[in-house]
Amino acid sequence: WPSIYVGIDVIVNQETPPHLDKVSAPSVLDFLVSLGTHDAQFHVLDLGSIFSYQPGTMIYLAGKLLHHSVPKWEKGERIALA
Repeated sequence: WPSIYVGIDVIVNQETPPHLDKVSAPSVLDFLVSLGTHDAQFHVLDLGSIFSYQPGTMIYLAGKLLHHSVPKWEKGERIALA
């Protein structure tokens, strides 16, 4: 199907260290979807912000411009589509 995205990453039960997305375009927002049974949080370090990242959460983010991460969570399974 037509899409502005060139690929999809599937992340399963992995912490995501602070990073910038290298292959993203600065003018395009990345789309992240949280699935599973976890209680994770989504950190945007450059903004000093922490967001709830419960299953069903969708985030649009300038991932090439803003450092972001998902640190270790306490319980459950995490699947993320990015």
